[in-house]
Amino acid sequence: MVRTALRVILEAEPDLTVAGEAATGAEAVSVVREVRPDVVLMDVRMPEIDGIRATEQLLGSMPEPPRIVVVTTFENDQYVYDALRAGAAGFLLKRAAAEDLVAAVRLVARSDSLLYPAAVRGLAAEYGRRGPAATAAWVARLTEREADVLRLMATGLTNAEIAERLRVGPATAKTHVAAVLAKTGARDRTQAVIAAYESGFIRPA
Repeated sequence: MVRTALRVILEAEPDLTVAGEAATGAEAVSVVREVRPDVVLMDVRMPEIDGIRATEQLLGSMPEPPRIVVVTTFENDQYVYDALRAGAAGFLLKRAAAEDLVAAVRLVARSDSLLYPAAVRGLAAEYGRRGPAATAAWVARLTEREADVLRLMATGLTNAEIAERLRVGPATAKTHVAAVLAKTGARDRTQAVIAAYESGFIRPA
């Protein structure tokens, strides 16, 4: 029923197409490898393989993996945080409004901002683990401007908004974001922000 509702909502949009569906985690991995979608809506709890393991398998085995959004019933869930740590680009509640679902898919496809930054901050405060001392090494490699950019990324600002805030050009902001991802070893913005919280570089309020 949930998959049917998602399909109806998404296929009502002229710029979105549902490429495939899966009932289990193992089937999800197989379908995604076959149809190679841009975005995957992954239930965090599924038979055979849960959404966390399926996310890890896809991101670790595909040269150009899709952007994965975890779909969950509960926002404050250890499974959701573990999925973000595994590489999911964000999460979406099953009770989300149709317009929020569509907006989330488009935002993640663009990868220009952080999906629900306040919720990610809350999850980091609840479940974030401080990494080993070596994890903090990347913090020392950030320039002052890159550190500012990472803090702004954590608030959910887009590249254009970061550029405006720092009074630099959009291309310069994009370059700084790319440098932050490289130095944190992150796949995307969500991974970089999770690393920032877990290292203690940013502390949840």
